[in-house]
Amino acid sequence: MPRRAAAPSRLLRMVLLLTVVAAVVLTVALYGGSLPGLGDTAGSSDVDRGAAPPAAAAGGAATTGRAPVPSPDTPAEVPATTTAAAPTESPAPSPAAAGPTSTPAPSVQPEPARGAPVPPPAAAAAVPPPAAVPPPPARAALPPPVPAAPPPAARAAPAPPAPAAPAAAPGPEGQVLALVNAERTSAGCAPVSADAGLAAVARAHSADMRDRGYFDHVTPEGLDPFARARAAGIGYARAENIASGQPDAAAVMAAWMSSPGHRQNILNCQLRTLGVGVATGSGGPWWTQLFGA
Repeated sequence: MPRRAAAPSRLLRMVLLLTVVAAVVLTVALYGGSLPGLGDTAGSSDVDRGAAPPAAAAGGAATTGRAPVPSPDTPAEVPATTTAAAPTESPAPSPAAAGPTSTPAPSVQPEPARGAPVPPPAAAAAVPPPAAVPPPPARAALPPPVPAAPPPAARAAPAPPAPAAPAAAPGPEGQVLALVNAERTSAGCAPVSADAGLAAVARAHSADMRDRGYFDHVTPEGLDPFARARAAGIGYARAENIASGQPDAAAVMAAWMSSPGHRQNILNCQLRTLGVGVATGSGGPWWTQLFGA
């Protein structure tokens, strides 16, 4: 069936081609005055010699040589050729020609999704790595409190009671330390530990009060307990108790525990170290307690 359908199509195209060639040849003959019967003999011979070659050239090998030079008997074909030439323009797009035009249409459509790689989403602006947070500056040492008063800043909750501090050197100073820890244990505070640096500053102050005949937390030069401790290289002194005239450790502890301010220093759970200094002499002894953090 496909072969039978193709044969009429080829025949139709051949007929159309022959018709067009005949029309062209006839038109050239009419406008050139070369048609036999129109003009002189010379014109007629020109048609014989000149019209035939254009027919052969126009037909060429593609027309299979069937287009004869129109004879004088074929002028009636001119209107038929012209009328047939008009409708030939509508069937010119044959099914075979129309088919391919619709087929490549999809192939023309670009397929960016297959060819070009999908561009990655725009990356967010590079954010530089966060600068290292500088460590908080070390807290400045608290300004020294009023002599013999506890530090103003509250400290963290006390740690569980530590083992009892080792026994101090025998003597009045060690006895005062032991009595202080007994009072603190009764109040629920951790015991203080003996501190040699604080004890040296306390002894020096007791001896200075004895030697220069004054009784105060501040020296005649205006040095309070914390200034005296700093001068000795100690920056953790926090409170001081002094006394004069009590003959022994029990007596001086009883006097301190009877005074609200001195008692508060002894039972301050935030204080962890203690240095005791005693100086004997006429009008004495002189007692000094210097507490530290």
